[in-house]
Amino acid sequence: MKKIILCTLCAMALVACNKPNQCTGNCADNCKKECKKECMEKAAITNIMTRVSVREFTGEKITDEQIDILLRAAMAAPSAINKQPWAFIVVKDEAVIKQLGEALPYSRCSNKPAIAIIPCGDLSKAIEGEMAAFWINDVSAATENILLAAHAMGLGAVWTGLHPDMNRAAMVQQMLGLPEHIIPLCVVPVGVPAEQPEVKDKYKAENIHYDRW
Repeated sequence: MKKIILCTLCAMALVACNKPNQCTGNCADNCKKECKKECMEKAAITNIMTRVSVREFTGEKITDEQIDILLRAAMAAPSAINKQPWAFIVVKDEAVIKQLGEALPYSRCSNKPAIAIIPCGDLSKAIEGEMAAFWINDVSAATENILLAAHAMGLGAVWTGLHPDMNRAAMVQQMLGLPEHIIPLCVVPVGVPAEQPEVKDKYKAENIHYDRW
């Protein structure tokens, strides 16, 4: 039997329901809604605050369902004018992951990740003219969603940069057979964590300015 844990709102509702003169008749339904809302808020914020970069993996495989969730999370990101100028290369072949690790030692692809995801900018979908570079913002948002989704599922991941180092980007383009209009932004190895990095509190009040500098 699963252990049932009641949040404060649930507990308060149950107390009210045990007292007829305080029960409105729908307090249980209200409790469920408020409890769900509170739990979702806490879970989302906790996930953001506790995400860490994982660079060591066990080599254990992950499922296609998990990969699908990562990609759906990526494509749930915002993008300028909703252009969605992105493409994602999912590398599952161990030989190719090893090749990435040898060519890009900093990418941690030699550390036994289950997969490597390469978020890319698709310039054929980008905004035209001087705003074309917004694809970098859009694909960065998608990459962060991958990291958060991985953490939420108990997986580990780390963002390792390519763009704007064109030598690195060109190396990956050639290795993976990417057309010229597909620009790899970064390499994200994902897998079952073999380490538990300490969560860092990066909040610094001096970085905050209200209304003006």
